[in-house]
Formats: sequence, C-alpha cells, structure tokens
Amino acid sequence: MSAVLFDLPYAPVEKHPLPAGRPREWYISHNRRLKAMRLAIALLDSGVFVPNQARNERIRSTAERIGIHPPSDTTCHMVRALMRYSR
Repeated sequence: MSAVLFDLPYAPVEKHPLPAGRPREWYISHNRRLKAMRLAIALLDSGVFVPNQARNERIRSTAERIGIHPPSDTTCHMVRALMRYSR
C-alpha cells in the first residue's frame, strides 16, 4: 500500500474569534470537534475509510503528519464516530 500525499490548502482559512461569554467546556468541546473533523478528513484522504482501521496510533501519526497536536483518547474516539456516521 503506497502513501497518499495530502492536498494542503494553498492559503490558510481566515480565522474568526469565537463568541465570548460561553462556559469553558463549550470552547473545549468546540475545538475538539474541529480537530476531530480535520483528522477524519485527513484519514479519509489517506485511504482509511472504516473506523476499525483508525486506531489511536494511526490517528496520532496522521495528526503529526498534518501538523496538529496529538489528540487525546476522547478525540480519537470522536474521529472514529465521525467516520462511522458519515456513511
């Protein structure tokens, strides 16, 4: 099986500040969902199409490859859930 190159965006997406006044847990879960989506998309682009192929080690190595911090076990679980329900 050959490695698939990632098609990186040509320009970063413009970031907007998050709304103020929400509880801290909201910001944590929001950022976790965004990270899980980015990881799920990267895994799908690399040829991992079923959650059983996405073990924590593979998710973390993908995170390293695309330049984001290693995800927690909870985020890895969320990545697999996103892959499962996107079918």
